[in-house]
Amino acid sequence: MCIVSGYVTDIDTQTPLLIRTARDVHAVLAEHGSRGTRTRAIIVLALGGIFMDAYDFSSIAFGITAIKQQFGLDGFMTGFVNAAIMIGAVVGALLGGVLVDRFGRYKLFMADMVFFVVAAIGCAFAPHVSVLIVFRFIMGLGVGLDLPVAMAFLAEFSKLTGSGSRAQRVNAWSPAWYIATGFGYLVVLVVFLLLPYDQHAILWRIVVGFGAVPALVVLIVRRRYLAESPQWLAEQGDLRGAVDVMRTHHDLNVQLAPDAATIGRAGRSGHWRNIGELFSRRYRLRTLAALSVSVFSTIGYNAVAYGTPLIISLLFLQSEMVTIVSALVINLVFGAVGGILSVVTVNRAGARRLTLLGFVVQAASLFVLAAVGVPTGALVVVALAMLAAFVFAQSLGPGANLMSYATLSYPTRLRGVGVGFNQAVQRSFSILSLLFFPVLAAAVSTNVFWLLGLAPLVGAIAIALIRWDPTGKDVDQEDDAA
Repeated sequence: MCIVSGYVTDIDTQTPLLIRTARDVHAVLAEHGSRGTRTRAIIVLALGGIFMDAYDFSSIAFGITAIKQQFGLDGFMTGFVNAAIMIGAVVGALLGGVLVDRFGRYKLFMADMVFFVVAAIGCAFAPHVSVLIVFRFIMGLGVGLDLPVAMAFLAEFSKLTGSGSRAQRVNAWSPAWYIATGFGYLVVLVVFLLLPYDQHAILWRIVVGFGAVPALVVLIVRRRYLAESPQWLAEQGDLRGAVDVMRTHHDLNVQLAPDAATIGRAGRSGHWRNIGELFSRRYRLRTLAALSVSVFSTIGYNAVAYGTPLIISLLFLQSEMVTIVSALVINLVFGAVGGILSVVTVNRAGARRLTLLGFVVQAASLFVLAAVGVPTGALVVVALAMLAAFVFAQSLGPGANLMSYATLSYPTRLRGVGVGFNQAVQRSFSILSLLFFPVLAAAVSTNVFWLLGLAPLVGAIAIALIRWDPTGKDVDQEDDAA
């Protein structure tokens, strides 16, 4: 049963449910938004975009040592190669956040995979570090554009509560991210074993270039199954288009009412000034909470996750094979399992509680790594276990829920801007961590973990003080009532 335009109606009766306003669309989808095989296909496609984001971010991580040697880079330039994708992601997120609210989810979703294909091929054949940096920047543009639209699709093609809820499907980005990262290291392992030793210098080129293949697959499949978000269409006043998608993709028995509203609310979305609304009285604390989760989780994560090969090989002094296998297991097992647990438990535990737990475990694991120092003997196992615990806690808590906070704290008309702005700030801090982690690691060795451990500690304090949890909140109904 659901309430539409003041009437209680059963969606499964033979009589079509009449849609009169955008509020009706929001109400029906809040209760029934996860129905239909095509809806599930769109969720998979959205996660396919996340898969590409993660693969492109992590694919160069193992090869950074070879890149450093091949191009004769110092610590700063090594960090800059890593950070170039983040700089592109900042620009892409700011643009994508506004554009996805203004022009729709479908158009942006169809366009961003092109960036991945071009950038992957360009990076693979880069003859000079400057060319590599340019294509890493282009790759970042694709990531920045993709995340706001992917999160919007995950939220807007899901119902509010229960199995298949918005919180669950948005959190599904976390296991998708770690599976993609683990897949990247699996590709590294396969190429490492098959490639003659004297050709290992091109290993990173093969791995990065391979990213064009799944990007092309996702691009082709999207053309067949993708549809515009009915909630976004309703916000633009296109109730007929919204009803059509609800019927074809959600399998809902709905019909446009003869007296349906024909005036849209397009003027309320898709403008730069909407970033300012994120700090209005209603949304200020939500925005601060979302930024706290993103910023304080990303500082440690970018250093530890993207720097895992560097940590294991240079700080822990382990072999190349140990480095590959350890990074593979840490991401594919601990990261993916933590993300799956987040999806399973978020409806019951809530995003805030999981985030707090994750931050505490992360801080503890980093402080233990700092106390261990350069591990020898059995302490190597302890050090690797702490890296695994950090990644597990990230995927269970702040890593999964940073998207919940950024996506589910705002209504449809602000969702793209909310995710885009959050991602732009997050990636700005990512740039700093990627630039300075190699420098700090070279200067102070494992003592760098004392500094990194402060980030999740401060994050835990911030979330403990800000008592906002986006899980199960009907922010569209709240916006309609304003």
